[in-house]
Amino acid sequence: MNLVGLGLIAVGGALGSVARALVGMAILPGRLPWATILINVTGSLLIGWLMARLEPMSEPNLREHSFWIIGFCGGFTTFSAFSWQTIEQMQKGHWVAAAANVLLSVGLCLAATWLGWRLAR
Repeated sequence: MNLVGLGLIAVGGALGSVARALVGMAILPGRLPWATILINVTGSLLIGWLMARLEPMSEPNLREHSFWIIGFCGGFTTFSAFSWQTIEQMQKGHWVAAAANVLLSVGLCLAATWLGWRLAR
């Protein structure tokens, strides 16, 4: 990764974070965190579309990949990366790895969030 690539990631990440904040401000909270759900679903849709459009990975689309996938989608939602990595495992026929990724990611992240909350109290 060179400085141009890192710069594209930084700009894309900043824009993705601002987009996340704007969506969060536009959607009122309810019983469910609808803004977060919308962000995670749209981010996952976007990363899936981008990965299909930018395949195979080559030098000409490396800048777009850095800006949109690593930067924008990463700043908008990390759930999109988790979703894509799970799909990749499924596409390779690694069903146990895909299921383990889902169970471990969700389970461990919920446990870590709870632990962090408990430690701070």
